[in-house]
Amino acid sequence: MFNKILIANRGEIACRVIKTARRLGVCSVAVYSAADAGARHVRLADEAVLIGPAAAAESYLVGSRIIAAAIQTGAQAIHPGYGFLSENADFAEECARAGLVFIGPPVSAIRAMGSKSAAKTLMENAGVPLVPGYHGENQDPEFLKSQAKKIGYPLLIKASAGGGGRGMRIVNKTEEFLDALASCQREAKAGFGSDQVLLERYLDRPRHIEFQVFGDSQGKVVHLFERDCSVQRRHQKVLEEAPAPGMSAQRRAAMGRAAVEAAKAVGYVGAGTVEFIVNQDGSFYFMEMNTRLQVEHPVSEMITGLDLVEWQLRVAAGEPLPLAQEQLAIRGHALEARIYAEDADKGFLPSTGRLSHLAQPEESLHVRVDSGVEQNDEISPHYDAMIAKLIVWDETRERALARMLQALAQYRIVGVANNVAFLTRLVACPAFASADLDTGLIERERDLLFPATAATPPQAWLVAALAELLREARAAHRAAAREQDPHSPWHLSDGWRVNSAARRTLRFRHGEEEQSIAVAYLGKGYSLTLGGSTQATHAVGELGENGQLRADLDGMHLTATVVTAGERRHVFLHGSSHLLANVDPLYHAGEGGGPDGGLTAPMPGKVIALIAAVGVHLAKGAPLLILEAMKMEHTLTAPAAGKVIRFRYAVGDQVTDGAELVEFEIDK
Repeated sequence: MFNKILIANRGEIACRVIKTARRLGVCSVAVYSAADAGARHVRLADEAVLIGPAAAAESYLVGSRIIAAAIQTGAQAIHPGYGFLSENADFAEECARAGLVFIGPPVSAIRAMGSKSAAKTLMENAGVPLVPGYHGENQDPEFLKSQAKKIGYPLLIKASAGGGGRGMRIVNKTEEFLDALASCQREAKAGFGSDQVLLERYLDRPRHIEFQVFGDSQGKVVHLFERDCSVQRRHQKVLEEAPAPGMSAQRRAAMGRAAVEAAKAVGYVGAGTVEFIVNQDGSFYFMEMNTRLQVEHPVSEMITGLDLVEWQLRVAAGEPLPLAQEQLAIRGHALEARIYAEDADKGFLPSTGRLSHLAQPEESLHVRVDSGVEQNDEISPHYDAMIAKLIVWDETRERALARMLQALAQYRIVGVANNVAFLTRLVACPAFASADLDTGLIERERDLLFPATAATPPQAWLVAALAELLREARAAHRAAAREQDPHSPWHLSDGWRVNSAARRTLRFRHGEEEQSIAVAYLGKGYSLTLGGSTQATHAVGELGENGQLRADLDGMHLTATVVTAGERRHVFLHGSSHLLANVDPLYHAGEGGGPDGGLTAPMPGKVIALIAAVGVHLAKGAPLLILEAMKMEHTLTAPAAGKVIRFRYAVGDQVTDGAELVEFEIDK
């Protein structure tokens, strides 16, 4: 076993590897960019080395700096995590030349499977069934368009060197092909350094099922069963589970055999994933092989009781696989949800900022949280917007679903938009709960998953008001304690008045909805009356330091969390969150806003294409420009019928969050 390893990655996977290394008595070295100087993986590692500025292309993707850091610190091996350099054959070769062990497969295997096109050719020659498509070298757009016509629509354009859902487009008709191809190639070039693509028939209601494989240097290869990763949006996985629902023993054996044979065909060593696309009738086709540890590997660990990172380290050190195929077994069911800083109601736009409040579920036998951030850490625009991976396990899928809903309800995130509410709706929706799975589940269940904004429940307004009053009382007591006469009634916030009833009104707003709460101070607690109601609620409670509230509303006991951020009040109640604004009656904001139809950047990014012509009449929803942010393309569209007066930025310009991008004149 190694004495010291360097982790050539960041975020939750770096923290994950450090955890196993520490358990095995192996020292860890982190690398970090200037933007990650205070990151959690830097704080956890035994040593940390600065390797460059914030941009990944100048830090985490510069192999020579990472190798220099390993040599400088005396590391014997480099663990690449996933993403960045994990599937870079040139980097693996450079490690070997420097006398360092690359904790991953042989260079030959990376090269064989690194190109989706080459991998499909290899599998085709080996007799593994493939989806009808084109994966050749000719990349002329008109030639690809002719191949698309032969394959038939709908089809999928996919970056040959891609992964993580980037560089992929579904095309439904020939008129859309060239625009989709250009967009896919731009994203592929930016993300992977190659704009080569392949084409595949897009199957109706397919499932995405992958097998975890592992090989050692003695030639033994096993699989650690399957994961169902069908629940996706924009071809990025959202929920994963193991084992796959409805998988028969016979089909598992057949797919497992195919996965092992695929790994053996390239002399595979280490952890890898063979991915299949599966029809509803159970027929399956090879899709690709990922020559690294996958983001969703924890669900495999939970159902097998194994530590796959430990297996990686042992195999890289020359040890044989710890177990044979017949010694491996499935126990129970596991689910993984990816907690992202993104706004599901705004097309999953990534969100950046400081995590001013972060409370995560308590870890146990049934609940695991893999996170690269803690409270007060930043979600940076430079990297992936993942906050954590939430993994749950139980004896059956039904019980695991209940565990997941319970754990999601315990999340408290303030400072960035997040997808916890969306994930809750997704896990609870009947299609997912009944395992009616396919890669289009989110789209076909759109009405359930993206409901119209509901009215804020009365208890949320009452809880916000009670927390506000308790916070004021606590502040008054603390201030009084610092004064010479802490018992003076003038220091108290209990509504005491000379010959007067103690009454006031609080106001809160949620979107266009505003609510007034009439407050009467009582000997114990408060009387709260919602605007428009004649019935008062007797409210008492205790407020903890982190916004945790124990409340009694007319004898009904409940727990909630109310986090203050400026004028905002984040109310977490009964597994839901409500963002309210405290309305100051002495402040009257103007209408604000820019010129009619002004469009602003939803996040920091780079303008990569101006689509609309200036002065040309456009319909509502027509594409205006493409912004690249958080490694994805986002198309801004016309808010109404009208025309572009001018673009404020050119292609290639970097823009800040909220920057006005377009002057747009709406039809009168």
